[in-house]
Amino acid sequence: MEEKIRVLMVDDEEQFRETTKKILNRRGFETLIAGSAEEALDLLQEKPDVIILDIRMPGMDGHEALRQFKKRAKEIPVIMLTGHGGESSAKAALSEGAFDYLLKPCEMELLASKISEAGRASRGGNPLEEKKVSSAMIPLDEYERITPDVTVAEAIGILRDSFSGRFSTSRIMETGHHSILVMDEKEELLGIISIRDIIEGLMPEYLSAPKPSLAESIQYSVFFWKGLFTTRALETGKGPVTELMSSVPPSIDGDSNLMEATHMMVNENARRLAVFSQGKFSGVIREQDLLFEFYEIIRRKERGGG
Repeated sequence: MEEKIRVLMVDDEEQFRETTKKILNRRGFETLIAGSAEEALDLLQEKPDVIILDIRMPGMDGHEALRQFKKRAKEIPVIMLTGHGGESSAKAALSEGAFDYLLKPCEMELLASKISEAGRASRGGNPLEEKKVSSAMIPLDEYERITPDVTVAEAIGILRDSFSGRFSTSRIMETGHHSILVMDEKEELLGIISIRDIIEGLMPEYLSAPKPSLAESIQYSVFFWKGLFTTRALETGKGPVTELMSSVPPSIDGDSNLMEATHMMVNENARRLAVFSQGKFSGVIREQDLLFEFYEIIRRKERGGG
């Protein structure tokens, strides 16, 4: 098993540090936290692989902290966080030796991707080396999971809460996923319920059924639509989630190449793949995860990394 990347998060806001630590640990990182640059310098003895550093902090600011980190442990990549309007300052940090910078509020998935990239560089990996599917996927623990006896209404509530209950501050955002995993008591994946599945389930079957040739031009009146959404919502919400869920997506091994995942998504018209590691379901890789990797490759090229 690949050794966890150790991250040192440096920020003066306590709640942000603690919450971000929980999120990063849940995503498979080992996270150290420091409330000041001075405290972070002491934690260098813990040998972090990556440092996340806020530029604006009381006392020693991010720029001075970066210079001190580079004097004491120049091999550790430092990712700077800055607010909008501070991009010129962040770009200046690149000339001072920063690995990269991210603008706040920063999407957690993007931060996690950047940490993984920096971690590989810290451990002597090729910066152009592609991730495996297991490194780009969303881990199983990140998903909301339900059993097949849950109703559609309950599933919608869980899906909604996964968005509203996520962490969001002026520094960083963690958004919910657009789907829930349906699993049995043996932790076997039975299917996935997504927003699209729910919206399609609202549609009465007769609206999507083939029409006789003479009926192709039929236009429904305003009165036909009135109240139909409410009626269907109440009817559909009572049913089990298994009536609306999508089947299990195509599976792929966690050690597979990202192009293999891309090929599978395109050929099988799938927006996500179930990832298995050592024969066990371990997560999901989605089309947006491939998009993030696409973006990072271009960014590395722009910075002269390839």
